[in-house]
Amino acid sequence: MSTAKHTQRDAKRLTLSRLSALSAMALGVVLPKAFAQNKAPAPGTLRIGFQKYGTLTLLKGTGALDKRLAALGVDVKWAEFPAGPQLLEGLNVGSIDFGTTGEAPPIFAQAAGADLLYVGNEPPAPGGEAIIVPKNSPLKSAAELKGKKIVLNKGSNVHYLLVKVLEKAGLNYKDVETVFLPPADARAAFERGSVDAWAIWDPFLAAAEKQIGARILVDGKGVVSNHQFYLAARPYAQKNPEVLRIVLEELAKVDEWGAKNLKEVSSILSAQIGLDNSIVELSTARFGFGVKPLTEQVIREQQNIADTFADLKLIPKRINIRDAVFTVKL
Repeated sequence: MSTAKHTQRDAKRLTLSRLSALSAMALGVVLPKAFAQNKAPAPGTLRIGFQKYGTLTLLKGTGALDKRLAALGVDVKWAEFPAGPQLLEGLNVGSIDFGTTGEAPPIFAQAAGADLLYVGNEPPAPGGEAIIVPKNSPLKSAAELKGKKIVLNKGSNVHYLLVKVLEKAGLNYKDVETVFLPPADARAAFERGSVDAWAIWDPFLAAAEKQIGARILVDGKGVVSNHQFYLAARPYAQKNPEVLRIVLEELAKVDEWGAKNLKEVSSILSAQIGLDNSIVELSTARFGFGVKPLTEQVIREQQNIADTFADLKLIPKRINIRDAVFTVKL
């Protein structure tokens, strides 16, 4: 089967009803009751939300965490989400206990009242997200985005990237027209030519480059840090700090190994996410490896993002990031 067909197949795995539920936070709609009622995990279960990206997906592929926790009587359940906002809505309504997202989703979630906690983060990976244009686009610089239509997943990491790219180019957020769609739908709109640019992250970014010749107009280098954060539901974190410590230990192990074995990382992830190895190798080269507890600098950077979104009225109120930081002793 071709890579394009793999991507189409993966995008169709969610039913329409489930996709609607998972997209609720990004699209600002009310969750169906059936989704919201999933709040009672079996005893001794850790439910992990993951995306087609990064170390957590790599850890899933190795099976190391499942084996270690099984020895302690903890069963690991994995659930795939199309993007960070949808994953955190799953965490907020009690469908998962732990997951990973970029910088922006937890800010939107905290501002919306989600009872989440930051428990760790990966180093910056600014090359792992970008604003791309079709290969034949006349656009050559970020300044030329004025008046253009840009598609992105609302509340995702690239939302902040767009804000900062425009600011650096001397433009305001209102100088462009934003279209909010999850990655699969955003790519369809991009390929149809119904938008001028797409703000997107890896591996969707690498797939667009490799499969349809999309061109990077500007990436996050020199603009944003693009941290990946690990988050947990507050009730779960407070009751199960030892389980979270083990999760972070296993992430640290796979990070240390992965940084030295990029080809093997790409092979494992390629099998996990159903994308051609050449695509995954491109995205893997832009990873940040090395999970750590949040430092003061990372907290300040995250607070700056939150303040920026509040100033732009993208979130309904100002928040304090420190209110949602949980230190796991490694």
